[in-house]
Amino acid sequence: MLRTLKVSTMDLKVGMYVSELDRPWLETPFNMQGFRLDSPEEIDHLRSFCSFVFIDMYKSRNEVYPQLKSYPHYIQSHRGSLHGTYQISGTSTSTGYISPKRPSGTAIEEIFPGRGLKPYSDTSDWKEETAQAWLVLDALIDDVNEIFEHVRDGGTINVLRLKKAVESVIASMSRNPDACIWLARLKQHDQYTYQHALSASIWAVALGRQLGLSRQDLRSLSIGCILMDVGKLRIDSDLLRAPGPLSEEKAGKMREHVGHGIQIVQESGITNQDVLDIVAHHHERFDGSGYPEGLLGDNIPAFARIAGIVDTYDAVTSERAHSPAVSPSDAIRLLYNSRDREFQAELVEVFIQAVGIYPAGSIVELSTGEVGVVVSESRTQRLKPRVMLLLDERKSRLPEPRTIDLSELVDDQELAPTVIARSLEPGAYEIDLSQLEV
Repeated sequence: MLRTLKVSTMDLKVGMYVSELDRPWLETPFNMQGFRLDSPEEIDHLRSFCSFVFIDMYKSRNEVYPQLKSYPHYIQSHRGSLHGTYQISGTSTSTGYISPKRPSGTAIEEIFPGRGLKPYSDTSDWKEETAQAWLVLDALIDDVNEIFEHVRDGGTINVLRLKKAVESVIASMSRNPDACIWLARLKQHDQYTYQHALSASIWAVALGRQLGLSRQDLRSLSIGCILMDVGKLRIDSDLLRAPGPLSEEKAGKMREHVGHGIQIVQESGITNQDVLDIVAHHHERFDGSGYPEGLLGDNIPAFARIAGIVDTYDAVTSERAHSPAVSPSDAIRLLYNSRDREFQAELVEVFIQAVGIYPAGSIVELSTGEVGVVVSESRTQRLKPRVMLLLDERKSRLPEPRTIDLSELVDDQELAPTVIARSLEPGAYEIDLSQLEV
C-alpha cells in the first residue's frame, strides 16, 4: 500500500514525519532515519534546505493524517529514486555508494527505548575546542596506560579513575566532537591494544552524541569501548603480534579474550549492564555470524551493536600486525556495504552522519590538485569538510600548513568549485599524521 506523499516544504505542518528529502541526506544536518516536525521553527529550518520532501503518512501524528489524505497525489518512495547515488570514496577502485534512504527501517527511538534521546548542538568551534581536547586526551592516555598496566600485572581496573578520566573527554565532545576526533588520529600509541581502546572510545561517543544519548549513556559507551578488548592483556603477546591470517586454533585462542575481558570487568566490581554488554558482545554480528554466542539482530544489546561498528572501523583504519590500514573513507564504504549483514543499517548511517564521508584523518586530494588532511566535518554539508592543506598542486610541501573550510568557500562562476576529488591511502606522499602539529 502506498504510504508516502510528496509535499512542498511551504505546505508542511507540525506533526508530519519526513521520511525522505529532495537531496542527499549528508548534504543536510538532518537524521537519515527520518524525523517528525515538532515546531514551526523546524519547518523553517527544513525550508532553508529543501523545496519538497516526502512525508510518511503512517508515522505522522494522527491530527495531520486527514490533511495528508486530502493531498491529490501519492508517491511511493523508493531507495535512490529521487537523486540516485553518490560515491563514498573518490578512489579509483571504489565501488561503494550511499543512497539517500531505505524505504523502511527501524526508528532510532525503537532501538533505544526509554533513553530520552535529545539532539546536541555545538557550543564551541573546532579551533576553540582543540586546546582543551589536547589536554583531556593526554590525561586519558596517561590514565588508560596505568590502568591497563596494572591489569597486565594481575590487578583489577581502577573504576573511579577511569570514570573520572572519561568525563572530561565526554564534556569536550559534547561541546564539539571534532577536536577529539581529529586529535585521536594524531596521538599514536606504540601498543595497538591501548591505541585501539582510546580511539574506539572516541568514535563511540561521537556516534552516541549523534544519536542524542544522555551524558550518562555516553560515559557507559566510552568506558565499555575502552574496556572491550581488555581481555587481550591475558592473551599471549606473540599471538597478538602474529603476522598474517591466524590458523583456526590460534583464532580460537584469540577469541578467548572476550571471556577474559568479562572476568576482568566483573572482578573489578563493574555492574553497569551496558558496559558488560559491550565487553561480552562487541564481536556479535547482526546476521548472527559473530561470536561468542552467534546472537542475531535485536538479540544483540544495542550498545554492543555500536561497539561492533566502532571496533571494526578503528581496526581497519589502524596498522596491525596482520593487516595494513585502509583509508577512513574506504572504511566507511566497508561499513556501509555491510549494513544489515554484519551491522545494523540505521546505526551505520548514524555513524556516517557523525563522522562524515571523509572522517578526520582522511588524506585527500582536492580538485585543485592540492593535498591535505581532513580535520573536521561540516554539520550541514558533510561532503565539504575542513581540510589542512599540506601539499600544493604540484605535490610540493607547503612552507606552513593552511586550513580551509570547503563549506565556506565562495564558488567562482567562471571556475569549477573546489571539492574533494579523491581519498588517498594512509601514508600517501609520506604524510605522517603523528608528526603533524596543531
